[in-house]
Amino acid sequence: MKLITFDEGRVGRIEQGETIVELDVPSMRAYFEQGSDADPTGRELQLSEVKLQAPIIPKKFFHTAGNYREHHEESLRVNWSHPVLPWIVFFQNIDAIIGPDDPIVYPHQLTNELDYELELAVVVGKAGKFFSPEEASEYIAGYLVFNDITARDIQREEMKSGVFSLCKGIDTFCPVGPWIVSPDEVGDPHTLDVELRVNGDVRQKSNTGNMSVTIEEILSHYSPMGYSPGDIVSTGTVSGVAGFSEDAASLYLRPGDVVEAEIARIGTLRNPIVSWDEAHPA
Repeated sequence: MKLITFDEGRVGRIEQGETIVELDVPSMRAYFEQGSDADPTGRELQLSEVKLQAPIIPKKFFHTAGNYREHHEESLRVNWSHPVLPWIVFFQNIDAIIGPDDPIVYPHQLTNELDYELELAVVVGKAGKFFSPEEASEYIAGYLVFNDITARDIQREEMKSGVFSLCKGIDTFCPVGPWIVSPDEVGDPHTLDVELRVNGDVRQKSNTGNMSVTIEEILSHYSPMGYSPGDIVSTGTVSGVAGFSEDAASLYLRPGDVVEAEIARIGTLRNPIVSWDEAHPA
């Protein structure tokens, strides 16, 4: 099952590829809060007729990193300022969330090094805390694509204190989507091909099987902080980011670029990069 939020916050599920069955629920988060159950309103639409929004605005967005050793290893090749160690976690700014085809705004007054990070993200389906990896699958309601937009120059400064947040939490830096795909459609989440393209050129290409820990271990490890229905947990990025390349300056994102983050059996999240002046003409 694919769950979507569309137009002015309406919720639906996609059936037979293109048909949307609208659900009688005020928001996607409310859908999970009431036990992942909602009656159809009786209205049906076609996917081509609607504007997809970010599938969900969670109560908490657990941003985890360091789960792919290949990402740490590429950082060593360019002598990045700090190691990408396992079990990094912080909270994402949920106000920075945008959806499919929404523009990522390039804040030229803040950064010259706008980067991409393709990630698989997990949607938590029910409240829970202090559970084991063996119990973790009970809490997984679905998966979506997350593009962790990062200002690398800001990140280097923030990491001097051991904490980074602003570099990843600036307005529009959190694209998610295009929908939430249920576990039965995804199958084993550790066998998914992932690919990120900028203007059609492949920048990141890997497989979730390269994760050094399991998704269940990630969910369990951070469960002492407590999950709420509809929370999002990211699972880290793979190698190929611009900032860890030998010619980073040529690969950083610029206004006019189009980024496509694709994960097999989930979908493609597409977002254009626009200038600050284009986004704020006043």
